[in-house]
Amino acid sequence: MNQALDILIFGAHPDDAEIGMGATIVKHTKAGYRIGICDLTYAEMSSNGSVESRKLEADEASQLLGLTMRTNLGLPDRGLFVCREQIEAIVLEIRKFKPRIVFAPYWQDRHPDHVACSLLVQEAVFNAKLRKYLPNTEATAVDQLLFYFINDVFEADLIVDVTDDYSRKIDALHAYKTQFMPATSENDFVQTPINQGYIQRVEARDRMMGQKKIIEYAEGFVSKLPYTVNLF
Repeated sequence: MNQALDILIFGAHPDDAEIGMGATIVKHTKAGYRIGICDLTYAEMSSNGSVESRKLEADEASQLLGLTMRTNLGLPDRGLFVCREQIEAIVLEIRKFKPRIVFAPYWQDRHPDHVACSLLVQEAVFNAKLRKYLPNTEATAVDQLLFYFINDVFEADLIVDVTDDYSRKIDALHAYKTQFMPATSENDFVQTPINQGYIQRVEARDRMMGQKKIIEYAEGFVSKLPYTVNLF
């Protein structure tokens, strides 16, 4: 069975990829691209919800995004560090799905797990192409490594017009009810930075991202290497 993906997106927690590039995912799955998400942790340290509810929410969001697959490495939430075991786990995921393009969180963010995820994926993308690294699996070279924003936004190298697919991103975010629903006495949630108007702030960010090109909604990305095109 062919498991190869066009795009593989890594996030520290379920909902990271949706926040950063949910509409870009929808735009590409609608066009026939095979796209997967690999969450590094089950977000078991989240103040609201549980591992079980987060799994159900991620499943619902995955359906809305049109994903080919979604996996979870089960690494420790708030225990992500650049170490051999965690790099190897990500390398094996890359070699299993052989994506042309990999996305990771931007390397600066207020959440330490997002930063660690970015660093781990960068190490893994490099190691995945080394023939003598984990030689029992086939080396895989990724064409492009791109970075998406979660909490903090910096200057983007490229933007994607996601206006036509933006409502599906919002639907996918709303699938994470335990994370984004406001705390009330009825649901017994506690207040966190992401359940106090966070989705509205993400929407405002994505509107701002498109402003320079007069695009209603855009998602921005960064590349450490020159972004290559064949034709303009």
